[in-house]
Amino acid sequence: MGILIWLVVGGVVGWLASIIMRTNAQQGIVLNVVVGIVGAFLGGLIFARGDINDTPLNIMSFLVSLAGAVILLAIVNLVRRGRVR
Repeated sequence: MGILIWLVVGGVVGWLASIIMRTNAQQGIVLNVVVGIVGAFLGGLIFARGDINDTPLNIMSFLVSLAGAVILLAIVNLVRRGRVR
């Protein structure tokens, strides 16, 4: 059941991050899920100092995941286009 929650929350986080970074038209649902999950991991490493597996799903962990996904998309935009949108 845990992997299903990761996929659903990852999809929502990736979708919201792509809307914030205005890359929603370029991404599909699979890439949104990947961005959400990798962004949650990145946000957990940056903001939660590595304690990402001990945190339950709450609004703070959701916001940390969203921030990590936005940072990930900003890095991807920087590498692909040479600038952040």
